[in-house]
Amino acid sequence: MRERPPQRPEGPSAPRRCLRVDKDALDSQVKDRKIQEAAEKARNEQLANEMKRNDKIVCMLEERQKADIRNINKAINEFQKNFQKPETRREFDLNDPQALKKDRPARVSDNDPRCTVSGLQKFVGEDLNYNQRMKFQKEQFKEWSLQQQKDWKNALADKQYEDYLYDKNRIAIDQKTMELQQKEEENRRAVCAATKDFNQIQVAELAQKKRSEKYQKMKDDMDEISNLLKGNLLSENPEQAVSSFGTHRVITDRWKGMNQDQLMAIRSAQQQQVLEKQRLKQEEQRREAEWDRQRLQAARALLVLERHHQRQNRELRQALDSVNTELSHEQRSKNIYLKEEEYSNVPTDQYYAQFNTTSR
Repeated sequence: MRERPPQRPEGPSAPRRCLRVDKDALDSQVKDRKIQEAAEKARNEQLANEMKRNDKIVCMLEERQKADIRNINKAINEFQKNFQKPETRREFDLNDPQALKKDRPARVSDNDPRCTVSGLQKFVGEDLNYNQRMKFQKEQFKEWSLQQQKDWKNALADKQYEDYLYDKNRIAIDQKTMELQQKEEENRRAVCAATKDFNQIQVAELAQKKRSEKYQKMKDDMDEISNLLKGNLLSENPEQAVSSFGTHRVITDRWKGMNQDQLMAIRSAQQQQVLEKQRLKQEEQRREAEWDRQRLQAARALLVLERHHQRQNRELRQALDSVNTELSHEQRSKNIYLKEEEYSNVPTDQYYAQFNTTSR
């Protein structure tokens, strides 16, 4: 228990009192205060960490929820895309964007029984089987091409087989030829050996004969030279070349060539032939140009005629569309009139109940 301090006397002459402080108690209070603040700070930090952890958990849950929602929406879209397609709905035929394409056309072919005269569905010059015909022609052309390829392959195989047989026969013939050449070579050697002996015998006789022939030839040459020097051949007398069958014929072994007048006549004839050939070539070019011009005019006329036919077909289709539109309006107006005017007064049960109500 604390001691009570003595009371200080009152008055100016009273002595001054001093208060004592319990320092240990104050230190204890300060220490307790610090401990309390530290505990509160630790509790606040713990609460902050827990709040952060909770926020992270909430964010993770939100992300997971968003991912689940996305997956569910994706699964729903996939299910609708695969199992709930628009064309499987009961009322899809009312909202089908391809309904006009899927609908049966106004006419199927030229032999369609619906194409009556009053229906204006069939006109002269139309060709609805164009696509089928073109398809058939393409298939036929394909078959022809395949057949040609097959024939070409067969011909190539036959040619290869013929080449093989030819090479085989050629090898056999070459072998037989080599054998014949060898035999011929052996025979030639034997003949050469026999001929060599015979030739040696003939050489002496031939030398003697050549000497006598050389002498006789020299004598004949001298006589011929003398005759030529004295004859009309070297003198170039043109009369010697005239034939006895006419002046237009000559003796070839005596004729020395044509004179200038004959050469000029031949050159003139050749020049006339060249001019005639040029004239014929120019006429041919002129005829070709005329044919090209006529073909071009025919092509232009055909193009103009085709455009005219296309224009007529387009006008006919427009007229047909306008007539169909008018008929549609008239039919719609008639249906409205019948529905609103003719069949508007529908009899009720009261109308039928008034009959057979009296004796009359």
